[in-house]
Amino acid sequence: MPDKSFLGTGMKFPPQINRATGRFVTASLEESVKESVYLILMTQKTERFLRPQFGSTIMSYTFMDVNATTITMVQREVTEAIMQQEPRVSDVSVTTDQQVRDGCLIFNVAYTISETNKRDNLVFPFYLNVTPEEEENEPEHYEEPTEEISG
Repeated sequence: MPDKSFLGTGMKFPPQINRATGRFVTASLEESVKESVYLILMTQKTERFLRPQFGSTIMSYTFMDVNATTITMVQREVTEAIMQQEPRVSDVSVTTDQQVRDGCLIFNVAYTISETNKRDNLVFPFYLNVTPEEEENEPEHYEEPTEEISG
């Protein structure tokens, strides 16, 4: 098995405590990369005081009309934010499934982990005009199977 230590280990998001040890639960390897991508998308730029350029501006699209122009702009923002802030990934592609439900766009963010050439993805629900009750009923994780790219 190849050494994947370069992918790192960090605190799991959202932060969790292991009840048996009383320590923070950590995320390693590909899971660490996936959580990093998720954090980039969920953090609004300027939200972090010491790192104001960290994150994305996709939350500014929340109440915009859903049309081809808006979807293209959000896809470009997601791609650029990930490419600029996550050095462990390359070949980021973002597709959108807007037919899932009114008020919610599903972004399929596919990327390649640079060092291992492994293709992975993150399915990211983006709520445009949704009530808190509707958001609570959403599944916790959207996942698609991953595939290896020979190279």
